[in-house]
Amino acid sequence: MAPDLSAMVQRPEHTHRFAIVDEVDSILIDEARTPLIISSPDEESGELYRTFARVVPHLTIDVDYTIDEKLRAVSITDAGIEKVQQRLGIKDLYEEGGVRYVHHLEQALKAGALKHDGKPLFNRDEHYVVKDGEVIIVDDFTGRLMPGRRWSDGLHQAVEAKEGVTVQRESRTLATVTFQNYFRLYDKLAGMTGTALTSAEEFHKVYKLEVIAVPTNMPMIRKNLPDRIYKSEAGKFKALVAEIKRRHETGQPVLVGTVSIEKNELLSLMLTRAGVRHQVLNAKNHEREAEIIAQAGKLGGVTVATNMAGRGVDIILGGNPADESEAAKVRELGGLCVFGTERHEARRIDDQLRGRSGRQGDPGASQFFVSCEDDVVRIFGGDRLKNIMERLGVTDEDVIENRMVSRAIEQAQGRIEGHNFDARKYVLEYDDVMNKHRQTLYGLRHEVLTATSNEERVLGYLEDAMRAIVAAHRSAETGELDIPAIAEAARGIAPFPETLAKSLADMPPTGVGEYLADEVGTLYEAHEKLIGADQLRLVERAVILRTIDDIWVEHLEAMEHLRESVRLRAYGQRDPLVEYKIEAQRMYGMLLSTVSSRVANVIFKIRLVQPERRPAVTESRGQSAPDASGDAQVHRHDETDPAASEGTVHTDHIGRNDPCPCGSGKKYKKCGLLNTPEHQRLTAQK
Repeated sequence: MAPDLSAMVQRPEHTHRFAIVDEVDSILIDEARTPLIISSPDEESGELYRTFARVVPHLTIDVDYTIDEKLRAVSITDAGIEKVQQRLGIKDLYEEGGVRYVHHLEQALKAGALKHDGKPLFNRDEHYVVKDGEVIIVDDFTGRLMPGRRWSDGLHQAVEAKEGVTVQRESRTLATVTFQNYFRLYDKLAGMTGTALTSAEEFHKVYKLEVIAVPTNMPMIRKNLPDRIYKSEAGKFKALVAEIKRRHETGQPVLVGTVSIEKNELLSLMLTRAGVRHQVLNAKNHEREAEIIAQAGKLGGVTVATNMAGRGVDIILGGNPADESEAAKVRELGGLCVFGTERHEARRIDDQLRGRSGRQGDPGASQFFVSCEDDVVRIFGGDRLKNIMERLGVTDEDVIENRMVSRAIEQAQGRIEGHNFDARKYVLEYDDVMNKHRQTLYGLRHEVLTATSNEERVLGYLEDAMRAIVAAHRSAETGELDIPAIAEAARGIAPFPETLAKSLADMPPTGVGEYLADEVGTLYEAHEKLIGADQLRLVERAVILRTIDDIWVEHLEAMEHLRESVRLRAYGQRDPLVEYKIEAQRMYGMLLSTVSSRVANVIFKIRLVQPERRPAVTESRGQSAPDASGDAQVHRHDETDPAASEGTVHTDHIGRNDPCPCGSGKKYKKCGLLNTPEHQRLTAQK
């Protein structure tokens, strides 16, 4: 989007040699489900979001809408549409507001529709927090706040409307790229993390990266205890609080990892009631993260944290600064004990939590407390497991430490990881199609930015526009031309005389296109004299860049709508991706021609203050420029060559469509303006 080279970063000639990524799995895998987007505010539509936010609480799951938790998708039913229409007092939602109303309703449902457990898909203090009147996203994987990040496609506005805060203006996507396609720009890519082995297949398939396990510096002696499984969430938390209290009373430091701020605060409340002093770390007090984590290994310390729990940070036994006598006591007690309040959807995140303990040869322990009501277990067969427990007479307080059940949970995690891999693969497959379009448009943009002149490009656009006008007004049956329509269309682009139709009528139909192409070049010469060569060069570049940017934004929106629509074709037993590729190819074919026609349509309409006339430019490389009288001159000048003056050629009053004086037989616009050294030599000889 840079307006000139000085503002451009990541130029092809300077960057993308190599990248080394810290926490590489977090960046290349966890973050890779969502493309990177640069956006700008668009039209005001806050009231519509508020209207639909008021309607959603009156809708009922399985009656008015259905939810797919795995895909985080909500679908409105016919009964739901009827109810929405009644609430809004309209007869037909689709007729009244068209796609716009439907879009706002879908986003309002995503933001506020309740699941079977009574919680919305996007839940406060789990997926986002409300802070200082703003909705701030919480990172699913790290538990950290992400200020400045917004959900796209109106979802963020829908959440703002649900929470009753100011609804920000919708954004319009200016540029987008997936993490995968961005990092694949680098010649060499590498990274490091403690938890990549479970994703080795994806690293290889997507990035062609091998995963190598480096042995630990000191032997790892942490005890990873089997999961403790409970029938209900209430029973699980009650048992967890009792276990934390027991270890705390011995003096062993405890770190507890929760998957959300909501669960984090719930556990904190239960510990307070149980009389256990503790520190709380979540996205709401992230500024104290370093301070809290530094003391998490102190004797008797209890820390309750979300997934942000100091990833990649050593928790020093005995606290920080290190107290060796206190550290020795902690080691005797078994080191830092880490508890997880539930399994995460990715095993790597569980491993990261475990990895807070038992570092650098220290002792430690880790254990997960799981219930049949946890999201990971529930979505993938938790009800069946809960029914078995009830038949066996298992109470809320009873604990199961069964390898078979633990394996079932790990298999559920494996299925979720596979599902997430498919989601990332899905995003990437669609972006691979877009990548071709991106490279073409960005390549053209770079050429325009780096070119010393875009005059020939614009002239080519104008000539193409003239030929396109003739082709559009030629009868398919007879081949006859609609001369009045051609003349009117041509005069809409360039200042042809009013007598153009008469002139065209007097010539053979086969010559009309070339005549217009030649004449539009002559008119452009006159336009250059009016504006000034230097000014017109600036205008040309600005117009082409602005046109490319506008068309790209429109193209991104069109491709997004296409992606949404092709999903429906799966119902007709057609592969959506194949359908997307076919349609995308057609749209790709229109991209460059759209740039060409738009530039041609606007370039003559630019009017600037008449600049002061200057004499012709003389440069060592030889360039064409009009002198004060408008004549084109070709100069070849080298001050070190005493015979240089003999090579200077004055080509008096050569028009663009006149034969070139070099004797090539070509028109001057096709030959002389190229101004190569060989051409200058031939011209000088003539």
